[in-house]
Amino acid sequence: MKNLGQVVIQLVRYVLYAGVYVGLVSRLVLFEAGWCFLYLGFLLFLPLATPIVVQLLLAFGLGLTMDIFFDTNGLHAAAAVLLAFVRPWVLKLLTPRDGYDAQDSANIHQMGGQWFAVYLGLLVLVHHTAFFVLELGSFRHFGFTLTKILASFVFTSVALLIVQLLFFSQRQGRG
Repeated sequence: MKNLGQVVIQLVRYVLYAGVYVGLVSRLVLFEAGWCFLYLGFLLFLPLATPIVVQLLLAFGLGLTMDIFFDTNGLHAAAAVLLAFVRPWVLKLLTPRDGYDAQDSANIHQMGGQWFAVYLGLLVLVHHTAFFVLELGSFRHFGFTLTKILASFVFTSVALLIVQLLFFSQRQGRG
């Protein structure tokens, strides 16, 4: 019964992240160069013990949902799946000396600010680089693409940090 509760919690999180992004956050643009991909919080804040196959399927489903709403022809799905594919390697790179507990999640309160900043920074940068390079389809306007990557990286990272600080409790580690 505990597993069913976790599935329900993750479904609610999926709907909240996707709904808030589609309904509100997608309209926010920073200086015509930075977008906040808040929906990535769903993937980034999954429990650390989530199997890779489940992560990849969830990433594809979330990315496909965004592609359907914004008619982006697979850009969101491709970048989200890449993020989910790289996530276990980043977690392995950042493994604490004592390892992770089975119930751990990517939580700034549990793992600490430095761990969280590196984790969030690496994965958001991977996602944004893939998304904007695929969007452009070439390196012709590399300067503007780099500006979009960096502005969106800052915007998304700050927004996800705020989500962590506001909605993730220090005791539970869930959000």
